Amino acid sequence: MYEYKVVSFRESLIGDALDGGKLEKTLNKHAEDGWALKAITSADVKGRVGPGAVDGLLLTFERPRQG
Repeated sequence: MYEYKVVSFRESLIGDALDGGKLEKTLNKHAEDGWALKAITSADVKGRVGPGAVDGLLLTFERPRQG
C-alpha cells in the first residue's frame, strides 16, 4: 500500500527560467521524510493574492504507507 502527496511549486518565472536549486531543495526535503518523486506536472497554480493563476508545477510524491 502507498500514500501520495501533491505539492504545488510556483515562483515567478523570469525569462522562463526556473530556479533548479530551489526545486532540488524541495525534492530533497521531501525525500528526507521518505517521499519519492512520482511525477512532475506543469499546471496553472493559483496565487496567494487575487484570482489569477501563474505557471507552476505540481509535484506528486509516493511512499509506502506507514503503520
